[in-house]
This record gives sequence, C-alpha cells and structure tokens, in this order.
Amino acid sequence: MTRRVQRAVLAYSGGLDTSIIIPWLKENYGCEVIAMVADVGQGEELSGLERRAIESGADAFVQRDLRSVFVEEQIWPALMAGAVYENGYLLGTALARPVIAREQVRVALRHGADALVHGCTGKGNDQVRFELVYQALAPRLRIIAPWREWTIRSREEAIDYAAERGIPVPVTRRSLYSRDRNLWHISHEGGPLEDPAVEPPGDMFMLTRDPAGAPAAGVEVSVAFAKGVPVALDGERLDGVSLIERLNRIAGENGVGRADLVENRLVGIKSRGVYETPAGTVLVQAHRELESLCLDRATQHFKQTLAGRYAELVYDGLWYTPLRRALDAFVAATQENMTGEVTLRLRRGTLTVVGRRSRHSLHDAALGSFVMGEEYDPRHAEGFIRLFGLPTRGSGIDLVERTMAPATVAAPAPEPAGRARSTARAGGAAARRAGSALKGVRP
Repeated sequence: MTRRVQRAVLAYSGGLDTSIIIPWLKENYGCEVIAMVADVGQGEELSGLERRAIESGADAFVQRDLRSVFVEEQIWPALMAGAVYENGYLLGTALARPVIAREQVRVALRHGADALVHGCTGKGNDQVRFELVYQALAPRLRIIAPWREWTIRSREEAIDYAAERGIPVPVTRRSLYSRDRNLWHISHEGGPLEDPAVEPPGDMFMLTRDPAGAPAAGVEVSVAFAKGVPVALDGERLDGVSLIERLNRIAGENGVGRADLVENRLVGIKSRGVYETPAGTVLVQAHRELESLCLDRATQHFKQTLAGRYAELVYDGLWYTPLRRALDAFVAATQENMTGEVTLRLRRGTLTVVGRRSRHSLHDAALGSFVMGEEYDPRHAEGFIRLFGLPTRGSGIDLVERTMAPATVAAPAPEPAGRARSTARAGGAAARRAGSALKGVRP
C-alpha cells in the first residue's frame, strides 16, 4: 500500500500525461487532487480545461495567469544574457518550468497540501526542473512522479489507460506528438520525430508558415530596447506579453523561427526536438546586433562565454541558485547602455539585419572607415604589432627549419660521346662570336 497522502497539487496541462494522472492518484493514493493550471501563454489550449479536470476526477481547479511574470522574470533575463542552448534551443520549455513550479508550491502551501505532483517522464529534463524548484522552495512537501511509479511504459499504453476510464485526451495513435506550448515557443517531440533522419511533417507546425509558402515580399520590423529589454515594436510601445504575441504573428506568418535539433539532455540521452520560436528568434538576433554596437570588445567576448553557462543553468533547472543570481548581476551591468533600435527583414524563413542605431553606439564611422584621418596614424601600427606579437616572436623557427631541410641535387647523367663533341663544337663557336662582339668595348 502506497504511503498515505491527504491532498496533492498537480501541475495540470490537460495533455495526455496529466489527464490520466488524476484518476491514477485517486486509485493509488486515495487523496484529494487540486489541478493547477499556469497560464504562460498556451492560448486556446486553456479552453475547457476546468471541465476536463473535474470530469477526470479532480476535487478542485485553480488557474493562474503568469504570462507577465514569465516574461519579466524568465524570458527577458535569458534574452539579455544571450542564453541559447547548444546554439539552437531558445529554452522555451526550460524557462517556463520555474515559474510554473513556484506557483504550484504557493498553491500547495495555501491549500494545506502535503504533496506536489508533475507529469514529466522518467527520461526527460522536466522532471529535474520541476523537482529542483520544489526542493528549493518547499523541501518538506512530498514529490510524486507517476511516470517513475506506475506500470505504464509508453504513450500508447497511456492512451489505452485513458480510453478504459473514458477520459478524453488530445492525442491519438495517429498523432503521438508530445507538445509544450507557451508564449515563447511550442516544442514537438515523439512520433515520427524520434527518427532524426525523418523530415518533420508539414502539418505538424502550428506557429509558423512553411517558408516556401510565405509572402515573397517579406516584411521589415523594428525592435526598440531600453537597457536590454524590448519595449517597442515598429515605433509602438508595448508591454512584454503584447510585444511577443504580436511579433509571434508577424514572424510566424513569414516562416521565421523553426529549429530542428538533436540535443543533449541533462539525463545523458540525445533527443530530437522541433521548435517554433518566431518572436524569440527575432528578438535574440536583434538584441545580439545591438550588443555588437554598444559593448566593448572585452565585455562582449567575455559575456559570450557566460551565455553558454547561463543557458546550461536554465536547461538543467538550476534557476534558484547563487550562480544564476550572480550571472544576472553581471548581465545587468552589461545592459546599462543597451538602449537603441534594430531593424530586421523577415522573408520566407530568413532573418536579415537592415540597420541598428543607439545613442550609446561605440562605432565611429570616421575612425572605422578606410580613410586615414588625423585621428589614426597608420605608422603607429608597426609598434603595436611588434609589442602585441612579442610573446610569439621566433616561436616558429624550429618548425620552419624542420620543413626546410636541404634538398639533394642529383649529378647530371653523362652524355653520349658524339653528342658531347657536338656540344663542345657549338660552345666554342658561340664563344668566338661573343669575343668578336666585345671587341672595342672598354671595361
């Protein structure tokens, strides 16, 4: 008999996993179940969730609008840090998990629950992300992870479990995708995508048009930043949620924002995921371009090294850590002068920078041109190069000497006797002609 739990709060999404967890908890723990939904921008997916949760056996339903919190506390810090995991994943799911899990803890404490439940599989990253937040914020609450307890071993078996209990689920055996959608992105995994050699089906995508069918003319957009935070789109000031929603529509309509990746999961497994992050793709590029204009070389290069580490912290679920807070402090200092505007052209899946401007720009057109003006004396470069290269001076001599060994010169082969006499006669005649030509020439 499983140890008794009185009341559990489930991070409910209405998907296959969390839909069958409610009756499973009732059957195996006999506890009250509070289904908590965090609105982080799932859109129409939230429709009808309360009815479905109650019909599945939930005792109560709680929904929280966390979109603004998600943007201000998760998305913008990651954007300013330049956090991109393995050069392609913009961390849509990983960024949302801390804000969802934190609200789940708050609901549990408010309602006197003694357990927290999530629907993450035993193979994925999300189980780590949720539980690290639980441990950081409410270490005394019990954690229940059904995928690590029940006998269900596949999505097909999960569908059968739901069918046996009359629970409607948003997947079928013909559409086995595991999806996660929020304001920042939508991810697609499973089904035919488990073979990395198979092209994603065209009808799988939900936020972006096929680039081949996108408008040929494309569109230009301008993003304005204030201290690294996007504040306006095409000259109109917008709050973070509205800006991302509008840019999602514009970029998605032009086929921008698709990424097909084979990534390294924290748990040591390689997995293939297809992501649609239309607004995020534009904002990451725009922010990067503004930094190229306003950051000095040393700071920009050092920040790039930290961006990868920041992305790993987010990906691994290490949000509530001293290191992440310390990196945020560094990033904040780099964004003090990150105010300006970047214009980009979106066309059939491509993203091209058109222009960038800032009153804090470090770019000097006169100094950077090919004209040698008064402010730059090219003669100074010689001393700079000699001093800059002093540590390397002579460091390659041995290599050159090894590769420049003396070549062996072969002795000429003896000529036939007849040919030698002919050559000698020709040489003597040539010498007599040369002597005649030099007569009368003074030395």
